[in-house]
Amino acid sequence: MTASGLGDPEPAEGSKGTRRAAALLVALLSTACGAPLMKLPSAPGAPAPDAADALNQATLACRPISSITAEVGITGSIRGQRLRARLIAGLAAPASARLEAFALSQQVFIFTSRGNDATLLLPREGRVLEHGQPGEVLEAVTGLPLDASGLRLTLTGCAASGANAAFGRQIGDDWRVVDDQFGDLYLRRESRAGPWRLVAAVHREAGRPEWRAEYGNFQNGLPHAIRLASTDTRRFDLRLALSQVDINVPLEAAAFEVKIPAATRPMTIAELRNSGPLSDAR
Repeated sequence: MTASGLGDPEPAEGSKGTRRAAALLVALLSTACGAPLMKLPSAPGAPAPDAADALNQATLACRPISSITAEVGITGSIRGQRLRARLIAGLAAPASARLEAFALSQQVFIFTSRGNDATLLLPREGRVLEHGQPGEVLEAVTGLPLDASGLRLTLTGCAASGANAAFGRQIGDDWRVVDDQFGDLYLRRESRAGPWRLVAAVHREAGRPEWRAEYGNFQNGLPHAIRLASTDTRRFDLRLALSQVDINVPLEAAAFEVKIPAATRPMTIAELRNSGPLSDAR
């Protein structure tokens, strides 16, 4: 994926505030009703001497990934409002990302980040946030508590380097639970002869609601169906369908930059949080 391949944003047709961008992403205004989450085993279990082997097998396909590009169909809800959108994503290790979001056939935003520097452009509004913290900007615009590195791991269904299989637990024959620096990783196999898969990652952070990523539709060891859901349903409950996935393709540095049209007006992180593209329609 290159910057030229993605195309430059069109000039803004006059700003009516970032609430117009919210209207582009909110496809249905009724309160969202999410399907039940995956039922994860809750028993304490017993020490699992094979947890490290299970984790290694479950992450065998994702660990070598240094870059990924994909088209992501998104449905679900954020802050109680249903939405449907399409995302073109390019992510590279250690912490680079480019996301282009479209809804109702219009481009809603372009997010780019490299290291600790992020830019968010709202091309239809003629607004831009520059030099933000990637995690803060990404959460403000999507509701997801992830930075570029975390998003890459989430989309590839991979474990962070802090996962500690030495304290893995066995729950029955076909479940293993491994602690990592963010919470718990749930590994499952369909049968004793089947491969271990990372089917869920539960994230916990002090002072914030718990949330999880659930994985399915594995192809070549990688998930193509992902659900991201908070225990506080007012935050987010999203289903992601990945297609046109390419891994370890060279991504030019220009892919993580965005050309800012003339006359684009600056915005702050506070403005984005209050009336960003994925905030409540008002």
